[in-house]
Amino acid sequence: MERALLRPGNVHSADDWRSVLEPVVKRYRDHTLERFFRGDAAFATPELYEFLEEERFCYAIRLKENNLLHQHIAHLTTRPVGRPSVKPKVVYESFQYQAHSWTKARRVVAKVAWHAGELFPRIGFIVTNLNWQAKRLVRFYNQRGTAEQWIKKGQLALTWTRLSCHAFRDNAVRLQLFALAYNLGNFLRRLALPRPIQQWTLTTLRDKLIKIGGKVVRHAQSLTFQLAEVTVPRELFATILHKIDRLRLVSETG
Repeated sequence: MERALLRPGNVHSADDWRSVLEPVVKRYRDHTLERFFRGDAAFATPELYEFLEEERFCYAIRLKENNLLHQHIAHLTTRPVGRPSVKPKVVYESFQYQAHSWTKARRVVAKVAWHAGELFPRIGFIVTNLNWQAKRLVRFYNQRGTAEQWIKKGQLALTWTRLSCHAFRDNAVRLQLFALAYNLGNFLRRLALPRPIQQWTLTTLRDKLIKIGGKVVRHAQSLTFQLAEVTVPRELFATILHKIDRLRLVSETG
């Protein structure tokens, strides 16, 4: 997670997007990387399109439906003849479109999906500056849902929606701490877990590796941590510590 922002509950979901996006864009501006932006319909604003184009970002952003967009795909909204198949019938369309608030026309990709048992098709529009095939572009956009699922898993593992402070500023700081814990947990899960447990979720990682019973035994020249082997065997725990130690050595030599 690059950045998080706590907003009042009575503002638009894309309110103050510049304060969130601009530091991220600046961080990668001097890197020779392909940079992409995916966003839902809340981010379908011409100011954001122009900003991403100036920063040479590729983007795919969902558009809200309107009559003009539907006119471009009117030939696809006629119900197919014959018995509907169990598998949805999906067709795509790509066209140039310019809303009144846009300074130029942009490419829009439409997806029309006919599902069995449904009278009307499911239609979605995506505005983009990518020249990919329509099916590939829609698949790329839909991967945004995968990212949201990972964030939801972090919310469940860390309960970071529990912002119970009285002051808004305090809750904003608390959200940043949750985001930091989320990133640290993902780093640990991806870089320090052995192969047999690489698929652990953050919740499993918290319950089996962090929130475990232990005892500290103090000696004259050392401290000994005695941990229960019920959830994590000794050999597995030692492997995790070794991987973490190698990460420290790499950072020091780098």
